[in-house]
Amino acid sequence: MDDTQRRIDAAPLPVARELRRRRNLILQFLRFVRLNWTMYRLARHHH
Repeated sequence: MDDTQRRIDAAPLPVARELRRRRNLILQFLRFVRLNWTMYRLARHHH
């Protein structure tokens, strides 16, 4: 029997601080820039 739903129900819910961090557009933008910078460096290093 598939226990996917039971595992989803048992997963911890994020606290209010985590939800605020996820909704913060400035932090999202900084994470986006960091991720793209990392990918750029990897691409430049391997080509």
